Amino acid sequence: MTAVAGVSFDVAAGEIFAFLGPNGAGKTTTIQMLTTLVAPVSGTIRIDGLDPATHAADVRRRFGIVFQDPSLDGELTAWENMEIHGVLYHVPRRTRHERIDRLLTLFELRDRRDSYVKTFSGGMKRRLEIARGFLHTPKILFLDEPTLGLDPQSRNQLWTHVKSLNETERVTVFLTTHYMDEAERVAGRMAIIDHGKIVAQGSAADLKQQTKTESLEQAFLALTGTTIRDERADPAAQLRQFAKMWRR
Repeated sequence: MTAVAGVSFDVAAGEIFAFLGPNGAGKTTTIQMLTTLVAPVSGTIRIDGLDPATHAADVRRRFGIVFQDPSLDGELTAWENMEIHGVLYHVPRRTRHERIDRLLTLFELRDRRDSYVKTFSGGMKRRLEIARGFLHTPKILFLDEPTLGLDPQSRNQLWTHVKSLNETERVTVFLTTHYMDEAERVAGRMAIIDHGKIVAQGSAADLKQQTKTESLEQAFLALTGTTIRDERADPAAQLRQFAKMWRR
């Protein structure tokens, strides 16, 4: 069975790009190929000019990723979770500590730096995961359903911080979300995938004009239909696969 076929899109440096689609549409497979977890059978991928299939290690150094499933160690403090990540990415000690302090401050977690993560709320954990994703100064940050389950205030706060770093550090943000209002608010452009193929690309305004609808959610439904899909992806398995990849 072919998961994706003929998928073609580009993301400009420094933009926030939303990758949208129903469950089982091919989003996870595409992200796995972009992040070196799965090799494409055919076609070409370039991440900052590099082919993930032949320059996997170099590509991994260029991106950060926040999975849908939690990946923090609850038995460690916020600072310790950040510190381990920085060491794994070979961030020099002085630079690492300065950047950890800056990111914890930006994401409003500095006063909890020495608290165990298991005592954090869901919103605090998510902010810490995204702060950690920015730690090694990636060129691209992949966010897979980063605000799933968060209340509107936490979602708004999180995106305020992400957009700030996107603007100040020119980090490209590639996100997936099922919140259409969120995609329209934060992403300059987006692509919609369905049944393994890109069915539309452009700004929210472009997609609404193309489908003659008044909201991005209506445009999304017009392009993908209303049938409920089964979610075949296993985010926990994806996280285990990524950890195994780094041990090679």
